[in-house]
Amino acid sequence: MIVVMRSGFAQEELARVTQMVSEAGLRSQVTLGENQAIVGVIGVPITDQLQEALEVLPGVEQILRVSKRYKLASRDFHPENTRFSVGPVTFGGDEIVIIAGPCSVEGEEEFLQAAEQSRAAGATMLRGGAYKPRTSPYEFRGMGERGLEIMAEAREKTGLPIITEVMTPADVPLVASYADVLQIGARNSQNYLLLEAAGAAGKPVMLKRGMSMLFEEWLLAAEYIMASGQPNVILCERGIRTFETATRNTLDLSMVPLVKKMSHLPIVIDPSHGTGKADLVPAMAIAAVAAGADALMIEMHPNPDKALSDGAQSLNPAQFADLTPRLEAVAGAIGRRLARLNAAVAAD
Repeated sequence: MIVVMRSGFAQEELARVTQMVSEAGLRSQVTLGENQAIVGVIGVPITDQLQEALEVLPGVEQILRVSKRYKLASRDFHPENTRFSVGPVTFGGDEIVIIAGPCSVEGEEEFLQAAEQSRAAGATMLRGGAYKPRTSPYEFRGMGERGLEIMAEAREKTGLPIITEVMTPADVPLVASYADVLQIGARNSQNYLLLEAAGAAGKPVMLKRGMSMLFEEWLLAAEYIMASGQPNVILCERGIRTFETATRNTLDLSMVPLVKKMSHLPIVIDPSHGTGKADLVPAMAIAAVAAGADALMIEMHPNPDKALSDGAQSLNPAQFADLTPRLEAVAGAIGRRLARLNAAVAAD
């Protein structure tokens, strides 16, 4: 249920609404607009008696029932786009964030080199896996906490905030102590205990769409994170599994306008996992910007042929440097721009 306050409402009127909701054993989420406020009422049961009592309170304009199963992630609850900063960059605004780096943290020298090359080519956030979920238990599965330490060192040297995957609820406190953004991978997108733990960790969370996940299931997974206390969630489309075998996955760019229509959360496109082929990544990255994506996550490795994971879908430094001006041009054509590090950060 949504309580829409009248334009020019008094703070004590808003406080009375949230107090009544609390007395009913429910929770409020207040969204403040320029001249209006919306109070989302969360929990069960929401009775007709409560609705009638709220309708007659001073300052209340109308009560709306929400039929969607996802509430906090819905644009009904939060009409304006969610915007939040991670270090020097902002998600959900006019600027498009470029997240780049290798699939895995493979060693200190290699990762620091990748970080410097990513920043030089225009990236504003750094990715890398310290813990890697792999199909085979015999493949490289990351460096663990040492990988997190290397990522933190790269952040110190480049000024780029870092995002990395967390795989288990038990690992959340450790990963959150290093990372600026926690990533939930496709294989864990419906691991609800992990979603709740990540939501309670105090860091923004990027939620990748599962390999066979429906749109509503994706938004409901985000709801778990938000209901656990973290409003700053980034949705990441990374391709879904279909009958097609010519590409690693089928990158569903229709999710960009659909998310924009149904949710206020920012959306990231991962064309690396979405295609699985480096030569297809630039075209799909450009298309994602044209479609309205808020960020891109692109795998870039100093030497893809020697990468311990996902080398076939990783751009080399020259390919990545060639791509960012093209992304800038497309962004400008739709009235947006690529995020850039400010001069002070870039000079450190």
